[in-house]
Amino acid sequence: MSADPAEVFRQEAQDLLEQIEQGLLDLARHPGRRELIDAVFRGLHTLKGSGAMFGFDELAAFTHHCESAFDRVRKGEVAATAEIVSAVLAAQDHMRALAERREAHQSVGDALLAQLHRAVEEASGSAAPAAAPGAATWRITFSLPPEALVNGARPLPLLDELRAMGECSVKAVTDGVPLLGALVPTECHLAWEVILTTDQPRSAIEDVFIFVIDDMALRIEALDAGSADEAPTPVDTAAEQPEAASGTGPVDSRASRGGDSVRVPAERLDELMDRVGELVIAQSRLKQVAASSAEVQLRAVAEEIERLAGELRDTMMVVRMVPIAQLFGRFRRLIHDLARDTGKTIDFVTEGETTELDKTVIERLADPLVHLIRNAADHGLELPEARLAAGKNAAGKVTLAARQSGAEVIITITDDGRGVDRARVRAKAEDSGLIAPGANVSDDELLQFIFHPGFSTAQTITNLSGRGVGMDVVKRTIDGLRGSIKMTSRPGEGSQIALRIPLTLAIIDGLLIRVGAARYVIPLPAVEECVELSLEQDLRSTGRSFITLREQLVPFIRLRDLFASGSAPDPHQKVVVVATGQDRVGLVVDQILGDHQTVIKALSGFHADVETFSGATILGDGGVALILDIAHLVAAGQRQDAQLRAAS
Repeated sequence: MSADPAEVFRQEAQDLLEQIEQGLLDLARHPGRRELIDAVFRGLHTLKGSGAMFGFDELAAFTHHCESAFDRVRKGEVAATAEIVSAVLAAQDHMRALAERREAHQSVGDALLAQLHRAVEEASGSAAPAAAPGAATWRITFSLPPEALVNGARPLPLLDELRAMGECSVKAVTDGVPLLGALVPTECHLAWEVILTTDQPRSAIEDVFIFVIDDMALRIEALDAGSADEAPTPVDTAAEQPEAASGTGPVDSRASRGGDSVRVPAERLDELMDRVGELVIAQSRLKQVAASSAEVQLRAVAEEIERLAGELRDTMMVVRMVPIAQLFGRFRRLIHDLARDTGKTIDFVTEGETTELDKTVIERLADPLVHLIRNAADHGLELPEARLAAGKNAAGKVTLAARQSGAEVIITITDDGRGVDRARVRAKAEDSGLIAPGANVSDDELLQFIFHPGFSTAQTITNLSGRGVGMDVVKRTIDGLRGSIKMTSRPGEGSQIALRIPLTLAIIDGLLIRVGAARYVIPLPAVEECVELSLEQDLRSTGRSFITLREQLVPFIRLRDLFASGSAPDPHQKVVVVATGQDRVGLVVDQILGDHQTVIKALSGFHADVETFSGATILGDGGVALILDIAHLVAAGQRQDAQLRAAS
């Protein structure tokens, strides 16, 4: 194998651990659901077997003990209590450490297993004893996917387990076996029909297939009245699948979907994105050379290369985009643990999970969102008795939502807690020397102090918050993503933090403009329209900084003045109207040069504090154009307009 087997296992283990965790969290809300219990048990069993196969013996041994304890839940001997779910979740964290071969002391594992066994023993009297069923007769029809034998699945042990349960007859269904010339020896073409009379319940029959049920077609039907009360309808794992042309029964369509996705290392995607970026820069250079040439064929080739580069760029962007549900799903466990640690009842709601973001952006958003959700749960939500006294529901609510707005995604974290105590924030800011006592500060500016390094209004330090770290990390990370952060809060009603994040950090469509002798790029999704600003309109608007568009006043910013270009304006200036959220603003430029595929390059550390620009790009002639940060420009324009109003 060219790939490292241990790394292959680690990737598989991460998927299995994620499935186990999500199953446990669902089980905490629906303790009696059989399919959730089976899914968790299958995950533990698969993780144990794979770990032993790849040499992760310590993981396999630890998981075996967890599996054995959870098997009592699967068999109905104990109920899936909250204590058992919490114990398995804690054990799952230890499994993750063992899978990643991080330092994990055996004493920690022993303590976790002891906790799990205590939870199981305490719950041993909570499961209602199952009524002993009478003998019943069942028809069981099943087939395995064609690649089952290659993948190690064996039908004979399944049939042996069924035979051991009672009086059993087995018939092989051969209608699906092809002619000899078309027969592939490694593929499974048989199906089986089993008539079983047993005093075991239906769940025992389902348990025979528990480890292969996701990849097979299975139908279980009761043939007499003795089992009708227990199972009025047949179990059919392929009820919605088409019948085979040969009439052998349900066909498992999952086999045909096996090659629909391919796991690719993230580094390869990053390398490919870099190559696409370089191609876009070279294509821009070719376009400029062709424009200055009279050679018709060169222009034709340049146009074709431009089209292909654009399609490749769009395809690459789609490949890198992933649903934000991948990120949101991680926080269910966090909320579960926070509710346990704080003694609060927390309802966690997610919205807009299908919204897509660049994978790199999603990876960098994980830590900031952890800090924000912890802050909402610890600082924001009150204890149940305090909420009831305030006329609220005992359960607090934290909502994590995402939606796309142009070239940005807006992520909001909302809680219905106590809100921010402005007096305490102001007192802390004055004590820290951030503002002078009694200084006039807007509400937005006051709330922004929460993101200042070392700033905390917590009266006590807990294991969750209160040390003044975390929120400043959020601010730095969002700034590093060229995003913005805004907080709103109403006392007694709750708070909301809104993060505005660009869809991608790699390539964007831009509008290339000129201001004086310098060239700049405006992100194209933010552009609404372009209009001409005559010299007469420019002179008439001096001191006002407003233009009238379709009977609406739109403020504008003279970029020539903002950037202190020191040159006289062109006689035919243009106004590029851009939008950020609900705000519209015009940017006065000297010339619109056209569209430009913009490969974003980060600014150096020396320019990191220049908020007007979000990055730079290399033009076709080798020159550099700065990329305008629209959100910060709008803020700068509002400050400029306020100064002009005050001066007048």
